[in-house]
Amino acid sequence: MIRMFISLMLLLSFAQAEENLPSWNEGTSKQSIINYVTAVTKEGTAHFIPVKDRIAVFDNDGTLWSERPVYFQLYFAMDRVRELASEHPEWKTTEPFKSVLENDMNGVMKSGEHGLVTLVNATHSGMDVETFKTEVREWLKTAKHPTTNRSYTDLIYQPMMEVIRYFEANDFKVYIVSGGGIDFMRSFVPEMYGIPEEHIIGSNGKVHYENGKIIKDDEINFIDDKETKPVAIYYTIGKHPVAALGNSDGDFAMMLYTEANMKYKTLQLYVHHTDEKREFAYDRKSHIGKLDKGLDYGKEHNWTIVDMKNEWKAIYPFELTK
Repeated sequence: MIRMFISLMLLLSFAQAEENLPSWNEGTSKQSIINYVTAVTKEGTAHFIPVKDRIAVFDNDGTLWSERPVYFQLYFAMDRVRELASEHPEWKTTEPFKSVLENDMNGVMKSGEHGLVTLVNATHSGMDVETFKTEVREWLKTAKHPTTNRSYTDLIYQPMMEVIRYFEANDFKVYIVSGGGIDFMRSFVPEMYGIPEEHIIGSNGKVHYENGKIIKDDEINFIDDKETKPVAIYYTIGKHPVAALGNSDGDFAMMLYTEANMKYKTLQLYVHHTDEKREFAYDRKSHIGKLDKGLDYGKEHNWTIVDMKNEWKAIYPFELTK
């Protein structure tokens, strides 16, 4: 059922891309996207970009699907802790596992970045990568978001799916550049977003080869966030993007790296979470998806700042099927 729903939504977004972003209200942001794509794809004009250099990079959490109350990958890790708890009696008295088992989210968050990394290492390692992907896919079939009670696969942003399809229809190569785990994203992004695995850039843990398989180790290799996003883009793509789309200060360096492309006209777009009724409203003071210095800089430098509440007709695909 989930696969069928996602396939229908992808077909819908492909079709709607030809209508130029139908889930967007007429306004500044929609026109900014259309004006940019028109300017850089018209051969013979001052801002024309050859197809080989049309690189667009998108953040994932908070840009292509929701990220509150906490990142969805953390919910997966916590569910894995509960599933594996019988094999680890020591977790009952060891943080942050103890807080997870007691459903104490405040306790989990108090453990800080070190505690979150501990959870990820303990629940994402010791198996080959294909088994891990299967675990994630099976989890997505039944897991429910804690505040909406909807499947996590329901919570992708229809307007942003339309932007991806619109870019692709105009010969842009689209990459996902996220702080989320690369293997976690590889489990669902190709099917949900229509983006191939080789176009996914993310945080990753160390692995090793064993008997024809790649085995996940319990050690972080690379965190793809803030200033490391441009580094990951350089190593993976090898050139400056021309368009960068994100939602937080964690994406700010990626946006600046794109803006620093001196050869071509660029687009920087921030998704600003302003809709407390249909989704969530947060920016400067948020512990998840904080948007502060990027918001100020973006306004000062005429970046596209999307007001979700006023500029999106629909946020999620299921709103279109009511």
